[in-house]
Amino acid sequence: MDLLEFALELADKADSITMSKYQSSDLVVNQKPDLTPVTEADKKVEQVIRTEIEKAFPNDSILGEEYGEAKRSAARQWIIDPIDGTKNFVRSVPVWATLIALAEGDEVVLGVVSAPALGRRWWAVKEKGAWVHNTLTGETKQIRVSQVSDLEHASLGYASLPAWKGLDKFDKFLSLMDKCWRTRGYGDFWIYMLLAEGAIDIAAEPELAVYDMAALVPIVVEAGGTFTSTNGKPGPWDGNAVATNTLLHRQVLDYLS
Repeated sequence: MDLLEFALELADKADSITMSKYQSSDLVVNQKPDLTPVTEADKKVEQVIRTEIEKAFPNDSILGEEYGEAKRSAARQWIIDPIDGTKNFVRSVPVWATLIALAEGDEVVLGVVSAPALGRRWWAVKEKGAWVHNTLTGETKQIRVSQVSDLEHASLGYASLPAWKGLDKFDKFLSLMDKCWRTRGYGDFWIYMLLAEGAIDIAAEPELAVYDMAALVPIVVEAGGTFTSTNGKPGPWDGNAVATNTLLHRQVLDYLS
């Protein structure tokens, strides 16, 4: 079975569920122990994706935001965020997406980001480039990061400012923002997709889970970018993210170190 084709089919199923509940007057919303919201759509999407993976690849591990980890010792792991941007979803802000990733060991080799309310879906497979599909026009195209090499000309995307205090990097992040040409709080998955498309040049967040990041990594990397933690560790494993067009990466890490 073609893994990308399978992952895209999972995204189709997810989109069908999420769009049926988006802006619905009867959407059920609960609060998790960490005080973040979870909707019936979050749970249903992850349940459906898990069921499909378990049928197709019973030996693979699955890690999801809502239902944790299964088969921890498996060499291959599917990583799912059923709705990245649940607070946006609940408030009818269209910036939310289903994130689906496949990791082999410590390397994420496939990522799909499906944002049906934005009419866009991104994907990448190791060594096969990064792509975006516009569901409104039907156009699919390969994407690449920008060639901006100076911070003074760079556009930086972020989610929020207060969380940087938790890393004791608030002042450092403000200094980085002040150095850049433009800063905007687009937030969540979208800043990394804008980076991969070359629309912005830097994306960074201080507090993230693996399922928030895994699907983003191959898309950024296959588009020519670099994705690490604030300490420079590659991939989605270190609890935070710094992604750039590669040309700016060392400069950004120096600001945050």
